[in-house]
Amino acid sequence: MTEFEARLKDLASQIGVELTEPKLSQFSAYATLLKEWNEKMNLTAITDDEGIIVKHFIDSLYLLKLTEIQQNSSLVDVGTGAGFPGVPLLIARPDLAVCLMDSTAKRLKFLEAVLTELHLKADTVHIRAEEAGQNKQFREKFDIACARAVAPLQILSEYCLPLVKQGGRFLSLKGKPESDEIKRGETAIKLLGGEKPQIIEYELINGDERTLIITKKISQTPSKYPRPSAKLAKKPLA
Repeated sequence: MTEFEARLKDLASQIGVELTEPKLSQFSAYATLLKEWNEKMNLTAITDDEGIIVKHFIDSLYLLKLTEIQQNSSLVDVGTGAGFPGVPLLIARPDLAVCLMDSTAKRLKFLEAVLTELHLKADTVHIRAEEAGQNKQFREKFDIACARAVAPLQILSEYCLPLVKQGGRFLSLKGKPESDEIKRGETAIKLLGGEKPQIIEYELINGDERTLIITKKISQTPSKYPRPSAKLAKKPLA
């Protein structure tokens, strides 16, 4: 076991996620690909091993500590970027049916290379989230929609909640939200069919503050949402 793998195994174990040696090897290969591809395209500003382990891998795996994800759940990672949190969740939980969704084709090419190298199966979809939410193939099809630091909560909710089945959940991973972001987000969430969200605050081992916002979808999203991107940005739902 490499030093990288031993460090990841230890930190994951501290949050209750046990990683086998084959999974640790997959994470190690993922980190190598991330660094290699990052030299030719902008995937991440974090390129040191400790940063990748803590700020990308452990931050993603915290979802498995802080909320229960049932076996064989379908999960869409909206604005997945370099694959966080979707790919770490898939490595840890290969039973999940993961869809990696992004509006940038180059990032999806990177993720397809990662999936091939790691022998993992996931869908990669090149589409804007607000278009996916109005597409019958994706609208209200997923048990879970998750997103990491993509946009303010009231905008992110309009991207993600239309993709979630009634009874499913929207998981938003953020740093420390602005003082009124949660309140504005709650207004949007109610309009979009979600119940009052659960807010979980925690810290990564390096002291970075994090917030997980868990929203259960209790009714169908009205058909007019999500709105086109220009309208969504100009007049957020709050």
